[in-house]
Amino acid sequence: MPNYPDDVAIPYAQPELPEYMTWEELEQLPEEIAEQIELWDGRVVWVRRGPAEHQTFSNLLWSGLRRCAREASTHQPEHCWRATTETNVFLRPTGKSDFLTPDFLVHRCLESPYQEVRATDAVLVGEVLSPSNTSSDMEAKKSRYANAGIPWYWEVSLAEEASAIARVRAFGLQAEPGELPAGVHPLWTANYLAIGEWTHADADGIEFDHPFPIHIPWDELEF
Repeated sequence: MPNYPDDVAIPYAQPELPEYMTWEELEQLPEEIAEQIELWDGRVVWVRRGPAEHQTFSNLLWSGLRRCAREASTHQPEHCWRATTETNVFLRPTGKSDFLTPDFLVHRCLESPYQEVRATDAVLVGEVLSPSNTSSDMEAKKSRYANAGIPWYWEVSLAEEASAIARVRAFGLQAEPGELPAGVHPLWTANYLAIGEWTHADADGIEFDHPFPIHIPWDELEF
């Protein structure tokens, strides 16, 4: 079992599992075990549970995005968006053994209730970085979102000395690589470019126009 920092809560002990599983096999596990796992092309990836701040700020971002999505749908009735938290996003058009579970996300309204969210439905996914997250972990996850074609990715960094958000960054999808020297090929087929960044120095809070007008004041994001 991997070593976790003291600030990471592990609600249940991790059983010995095969390196690769199908969605159908994952469904056979107890729910308290299955909810700790993502499947990356069938490979079992354990999801670390962060401190209470992680869950709180994930929900506060969801709440702000939900309000903005509703306001946008009112003014643009031809569009319909839903914001939610910790919902599996299946990265391929079919099959369910390749998915990620972002901390918060926005997707287009689905045709029927209880329908799974596919990457083609998602317009924005976001992750709240806990102290346990490593840059390599997040880069790997970010690249999977990008390769699945999700247009917007948000990353929320928490303050080290206080229960507060330190920074929010918005990234936009770059589907075509920039010009490279002959014979040089990018590691990933798509990538995200930093488009916006907000800290408490920005008195008006988060202001962004994509995928719909977003305004979330800092007082909505207090612990």
